[in-house]
Amino acid sequence: MFRQVIVRASFALLGSAVLATAALAQSFPSKMLNVVVPYPAGGASDFVARLIQPEYQKQLGQQLLVENIGGVAGALGVQRVLSAPADGHTQVLATPMELVLAPLALSAVKFKPEDVRLAGLIANTSVLLLVPPSSPAKNLDEFVALAKGKELTLGNVGVGSMYHLMAEKFAQQAGVKFVHVPYKGGAPLMNDIAGGSIDAAFFPLAGPVPGMVKEGKVRALGIAAAKPHPLFPAVPSISAHTTFPGFDYDLWIGVQVPKATPDAVIDRINTALNAVLQNADVRKGLEGTGITVAVPLKRADLDRLYASEIERYRNMAKRINLTPQ
Repeated sequence: MFRQVIVRASFALLGSAVLATAALAQSFPSKMLNVVVPYPAGGASDFVARLIQPEYQKQLGQQLLVENIGGVAGALGVQRVLSAPADGHTQVLATPMELVLAPLALSAVKFKPEDVRLAGLIANTSVLLLVPPSSPAKNLDEFVALAKGKELTLGNVGVGSMYHLMAEKFAQQAGVKFVHVPYKGGAPLMNDIAGGSIDAAFFPLAGPVPGMVKEGKVRALGIAAAKPHPLFPAVPSISAHTTFPGFDYDLWIGVQVPKATPDAVIDRINTALNAVLQNADVRKGLEGTGITVAVPLKRADLDRLYASEIERYRNMAKRINLTPQ
């Protein structure tokens, strides 16, 4: 008899939890939304967030605040979201750099990539090797020769960021060494490349970068892709150079939420984001900076993609013997 009472009570609790989750999903969103950008304003991630903001809040029917929280290679922004209730109202717009590489590279980062779920994919982009306009290097051969003559300074957005890993891989293949200069975000990094305060950086083809390249404020020596980009056909593929076979790296950006967020809430976010990406002005804004708009994916496909990307970037870190600092 006592056992039957316990079983009935357990089913009652389970039923209550299911009903509560369903009610939460149906009422979402019920208040203002926060989308955290894990870098200061002015960078590529911030550009994407502010571009989608008007249409995204229209699709969700609630006001949306873009919140810039930089620091610790983007991990502070992710942690801000993980500290919030897992109800979908606090989201982070992030890349594998903050989600996967930061926990691998920095002992101060306590979360794991699996602590978040990918709720929607926004875009993919390639990465350029940039130097100041004052640099004597006009092409990859001249850059490698310059790096063999002295240790060049390369900017990144933190130890363990993709830009840092790419620079380490480039150095291994070229037989050179770089002095890494970390920044809290992309905007100050780009300012220092343009001003000649640092010698080079790997940086995504997004946000203000295309305009800066076209205006001659920075010089692109190569692109980490299998072939040149349509916007910059004269910028060669780094992997086509005999010294750098396989040097192909792309970077995706999406919206993530804590792993305990209900599936129905994730579906709502995903549906809204996919609708945002069908907006002509949004697509034009993204594609105008060289970004490739993502193909819409369902929740199960997003889960599989994210799991495979975690493995991909962990393997990348192993190849350069990345250890937590």
